[in-house]
Amino acid sequence: MNAAMAHTREVYRQFCELHPQVPLFSQAWFLDAVCTDGAWGAALAIDNGRVAAVLPYFVKQRWGLRYITMPHFCKYLGPFFADAVDLTTQHRLLTELLSQLPRVQAFHQNFHPDVTNWLPFYWNDYQQTTYYTYIIHLQQPEFVIHNINRNMRRNIQKAQALLTIDEEDAPDLFYEINRLSFQRQGLRPPYTREQFLRQDAALAAHNARRITFARDAAGKLYSAAYLIWDRQRSYYHLSGDDPAQRSSGGGILLVYDAIRYTSEKLGLSIFDFEGSMLPGVEAIRRQFGAVQTPYSHVWRYHSRLLRLWAALRR
Repeated sequence: MNAAMAHTREVYRQFCELHPQVPLFSQAWFLDAVCTDGAWGAALAIDNGRVAAVLPYFVKQRWGLRYITMPHFCKYLGPFFADAVDLTTQHRLLTELLSQLPRVQAFHQNFHPDVTNWLPFYWNDYQQTTYYTYIIHLQQPEFVIHNINRNMRRNIQKAQALLTIDEEDAPDLFYEINRLSFQRQGLRPPYTREQFLRQDAALAAHNARRITFARDAAGKLYSAAYLIWDRQRSYYHLSGDDPAQRSSGGGILLVYDAIRYTSEKLGLSIFDFEGSMLPGVEAIRRQFGAVQTPYSHVWRYHSRLLRLWAALRR
């Protein structure tokens, strides 16, 4: 990390302290925890002597290529404005942020759903793909259960008769059951135990996570859930199931518990499922009464070789 990047990181850290409403994934302390195999920095747009907009980024280097991408555990990044500003000002500030990005061969970033303006990126030859997350609005929490699909409500009630929910400070145990979900699909977890525990320690230190487990009367562990939050919304961040017990309903019971916890204990009005684009998972999100919500994946290949490689992968 060069001196210029180190300086902008410190300014960005101060910006986050002054603006605690910066989304969780863009908080400097979270980036410190999850950017383990690269370096993070931030573009800063100055207006009237103060930082008016920021764009955090994560730079990796592999096979001689230097590129901006999303770090592990980080669902959204993208620009953030210090104040609500009109579209003309947004365009000017976003253009300034773009001019400060480091020279890389590629750029890939998921913007937060609240960020709807990517037009200056388009003007600078970036491209966009629309992804979807699913969000539950909790302004009227007493109606949450009534918005859930009837069959889903029945499954929740069956699971409640069989299982109980325990909240535990047990990240190692959570990782083990989370790993089983990947193993069932013939996959390796995309992150190591050390990487998971590093981000967990940061979230725990900032009182921004809750780990829950679903067990039967004999204490057998069925499912696990990992909920995180910032000042605006909670995120159903990670989960896992014992493959032999997936039909028990433990997973959906933990989702329902996380929704209620978000409303009743955290006092937040938005519950974010963090996706998914997978057909089977998407259908379950909708059965909980969640609203399909778009967010932008913004990207650009600066390298001709990478552009060719991406075209051949389609």
